[in-house]
Amino acid sequence: MNEKGLPEDFLSNGSFSPKKMPRYLPCAKRRIPAVTLLLLSSVTGILAQTSTPVPAITLPGSQSPFTGSEPEGKAVPEVLQIGFQDAIERGLRNNLGLLLAGDQTIMARGEKWKELSNLLPNLTARIQEDVQTQSLTALGLKSNVFPFPIPRVIGPFNYFDARASLTQSVFNFRDLEKERAASESLKGAQYSYKDARELVVLAVGNAYLMAIATAARIETTEAQVTSAQALYNKAVDQQKAGVSPAIDTLRSQVEFQTRQQQLIVARNDYAKQKLSLARIIGLPPGQEFQLTEKAPYQTLAPLPLELYLQRAYTSRPDYKAAQSQVRFAELTHRAAAAGRYPSVDLNANFGDIGVTPAHSNGTWQVNGGISIPIFAGGKVHSDLLEADSQLKQARSQLGDLRGRIDYEVRTALLDLTAAAEQVEVARSSVDLAEQAFNQSRDRFAAGVTDNLEVVQAQESVASAHESYIQSLYAHNLAKVELAHAIGDAEQDVKRFLKGEH
Repeated sequence: MNEKGLPEDFLSNGSFSPKKMPRYLPCAKRRIPAVTLLLLSSVTGILAQTSTPVPAITLPGSQSPFTGSEPEGKAVPEVLQIGFQDAIERGLRNNLGLLLAGDQTIMARGEKWKELSNLLPNLTARIQEDVQTQSLTALGLKSNVFPFPIPRVIGPFNYFDARASLTQSVFNFRDLEKERAASESLKGAQYSYKDARELVVLAVGNAYLMAIATAARIETTEAQVTSAQALYNKAVDQQKAGVSPAIDTLRSQVEFQTRQQQLIVARNDYAKQKLSLARIIGLPPGQEFQLTEKAPYQTLAPLPLELYLQRAYTSRPDYKAAQSQVRFAELTHRAAAAGRYPSVDLNANFGDIGVTPAHSNGTWQVNGGISIPIFAGGKVHSDLLEADSQLKQARSQLGDLRGRIDYEVRTALLDLTAAAEQVEVARSSVDLAEQAFNQSRDRFAAGVTDNLEVVQAQESVASAHESYIQSLYAHNLAKVELAHAIGDAEQDVKRFLKGEH
C-alpha cells in the first residue's frame, strides 16, 4: 500500500492498472454495461446473417450465449494463474456464443452443398434380380375368348438387370442463382463467426477487467479499514484520557464498521466476478485460479475520426456479413424470377439385362427435354413477393448498421477523451482528499477539533479513491470499445491498452 491507500502494483505513474474493460462501473452505483447490452443482442444478429432457418435457442434466464461456455477438462488441485491473454485464448476455444456461431457456419456450408447438388450430375447404380409370376386373368385374358386354353397364372420366370443411370441438369437458371445465393450465405456466416470472435474478446475483457477493478477495490478498502481502525483506537484512547467525548468514539466506531461492511461486499463481488469470468472462458466448475494481470494506465492519442470510420467500414465483420446478406437477398430475388424460365435436363442409363448374367444383353437409353413453365399456380409470384421483402429488410439493416458503426466510433472517441480528462481530475482529487484527511487527523490529535471533521475527510478520501478507480476503468473501457468499433478487437485491444495504435 502507498500513502493514498492504493496498492503499489495497482498504480503506474500515479494511475490505475486494469487491462481492458467494458463500460461498467462496479460499485454501489451500478449501471448496466454497454458491452453487456451488446452481448445480449449479439446472437440474434449473428444468426440472422445466415439464409437457412435457425431454430430458436432458449437459454436459462434469457442470458446471452457469450456469457456461457462449454467447460474444458476437469478441475485440478493446483491454483491456475490466468493472465489476460490466456483468458482470451480460453474464451476463443470454449465460449458458447462462438461455438454456436461455428455451428451456424457449418449449417450454411451444408446448405451450399445442397444447392450445388442440383447442378452437379447424379449417378446411380442398381443390380436387380427379379423372380415373379403373372396373372393373365387379372389382365383380362379369359380362356373362353381364345380357341385354346389359357392358364390363369403363368410363371414363375426371372430376369437379371444391372444398370447405371445418369441425371444432369443442363440449364436451370433458378438452381444456378440459388447456388450463388447459398455461397453468399456461407460468406455471411463466416463473417458472423469472425464477429463472434470479436464479441468473445469483448466479453472476456469485460469480465477480466471488472475482476481486476474489484481486486484493486478490495485492497483500497482494506487500507481504509486499517485507517478507520486506527482512528477508532485513537478516539478510544482520548476518551479514556478524558480529552474526547464519547460521541467521537461512536462516530469512529460507525466509520470503522462501515468500512468493514464495504470490504465484505467487495470481497463477495470479487468472488462472483471470478465465477463469471470462469463461466465465460470455460474453466471447469470448482477450479481455483488467480488473475495475474496488473495493467498500467497509458494514455492513447486518438487518430482523426475519418481514419477510424474508414477502417471500420472495411474491417468490421458484422458489416461485411450484412453486405453478404444483401447480396444473398438479391440473388434469391433473381432465383425467384427465374422460376418463369425454361430448363433443360438430360437423362441416360446403360445396363445389362437378361435371364441370367451369363445370358444377357447390353441396353442403353438417352433422353433429354425442355421444361417450359406455363402456369405454376402463382408460386413464382409468391416467391417474388417474399424475395422483395427480404431484400428490402437486408438493405434497411445494412443502412442501419452503417449508421450504428458511425455512432459507436464517435461515442468511443468521446468516451476516450472524457475519461482521460476524468483521470486527471480524479488523480488531483485523491491528492487533495489525502491532504485534507491528514490535516484533519492532526487537528483531532491536537485537540483542536472533534473527529467529525476527520470522519468527513475520510469519507472524502474513500469517494476520491472510488472515482479514481472508476475513471481509469472507464478510460480502459473506451479503448476496448474503440477497438471493437473499428473491427479488430483481437489485435487492437492489446495495442490500445499499451497506448499504441
